Amino acid sequence: MIVSTGLYYAAFLIGGGLLLGFFTRPWAAVPFGILALFCLWFFRDPERTAPTEPGVAVSPADGKVVLIRPEADGRTRMAIFLNVFDVHVNRSPIAGRIASVKYKPGKFLVASEVAASVENEQNTLVVEGEGTRLEFSQIAGLIARRIVCDKKPGDTVQRGERIGLIKFGSRVDLLFGPEWKLAVQVGERVTAGESVLAKKK
Repeated sequence: MIVSTGLYYAAFLIGGGLLLGFFTRPWAAVPFGILALFCLWFFRDPERTAPTEPGVAVSPADGKVVLIRPEADGRTRMAIFLNVFDVHVNRSPIAGRIASVKYKPGKFLVASEVAASVENEQNTLVVEGEGTRLEFSQIAGLIARRIVCDKKPGDTVQRGERIGLIKFGSRVDLLFGPEWKLAVQVGERVTAGESVLAKKK
């Protein structure tokens, strides 16, 4: 399965390559064809099966856990960095109702930097359900400058359900309350919709 955005990009590149090859030389279209194939691969959207175990939160993104840090409000921040080779479709960590969706413009620092959590452009969602609430943010990076969110306040989501994507390199942060016990460590790679990040105590 491929996100529709990838199909549009690929079609545009193929069309541009064919025109350039027609009016110049055929080999001039080759780079466009390579980029089109990259877009189709980059915007892949594989099916995922979320765990059915009650009281768990799954990863909202594919990538590497690069930060686990206590916050001043008693919650724990976990950051997942996505490189250009990761699937960039984001998913809901828990089942419930979307309580809020807030977009904040900002900078485009390298997403792996600590300051990116505060200073970068981001879209923050809060999901209430399963006896808790969980906040997570889609954060733009140096190259990723387009955040897509398909959900709005009031929508219901299942654990592991698609909620949007971030184009190219990016980051997703989660804020776990004290009722959660983390199940991963910094340096681990996680899979959106399947890897368990935390369990309710």
